[in-house]
Amino acid sequence: MKPFVLLATRAEDQPADEEYALFLRHSGLDERDLIRVRLEAEPMPDFDLAGLSGFFVGGGPFNASDPPERKSPVQQRVEAEFDALLDEVVARDFPFLGACYGVGTLGVHQGAPIDRTYAEPISVVPVTLTEAAASDPILAGMPTTFNAFVGHKEAIRALPASATLLASSPTCPVQMFRVGANVYATQFHPELDVDAITVRIHAYANHGYFPADELEPTLAAVRRAEVSHPSRMLRSFVERHAR
Repeated sequence: MKPFVLLATRAEDQPADEEYALFLRHSGLDERDLIRVRLEAEPMPDFDLAGLSGFFVGGGPFNASDPPERKSPVQQRVEAEFDALLDEVVARDFPFLGACYGVGTLGVHQGAPIDRTYAEPISVVPVTLTEAAASDPILAGMPTTFNAFVGHKEAIRALPASATLLASSPTCPVQMFRVGANVYATQFHPELDVDAITVRIHAYANHGYFPADELEPTLAAVRRAEVSHPSRMLRSFVERHAR
């Protein structure tokens, strides 16, 4: 099988390592078949898509809507690299599934307005699939409404004309969309379980996702409802696109 690639941007080792482990577990891939590239530490390789099965993108600290003067040189490099990669991915309709930061990368590439209108605190939200999702192969077997972990400072304000809306939540209209047949982005985190999001809450306690004195309420918020369905998408994506 040709490998998949996980493009990651987390600078903190513990959540970065755990993110990779979660993608391995829920996709059914092993380390030989899921190449990890930590873009915060090294430039994006020059990928030959003919030698790959597809891309995953994990979450991360970068906000696409931040003004240019607030973006670090690393963020500016990463954004330029994603833009170039997505030129080829979208043109070839090459398998791509971006989780959380995938909305920032694919959304910007497709000209979507991204701002803080529909930010969601770290929590569990009900995500509802659209009619278009009923026939989508990576969502096969998913209930119409399911719980998912979220936590983001920005989101798409309006769906780009090139995209098909696949899922929404009460506080964020664009939770998942598709461009073409094989290029996806989710605002929610399909890879997370409650233990992993607990690690991230502690790791990013001082990154502005919640006030410093609200650590315990934030931890409680992710335990209020069971989250069990979103991770199916990762295995479905692999089963559909493994070559």
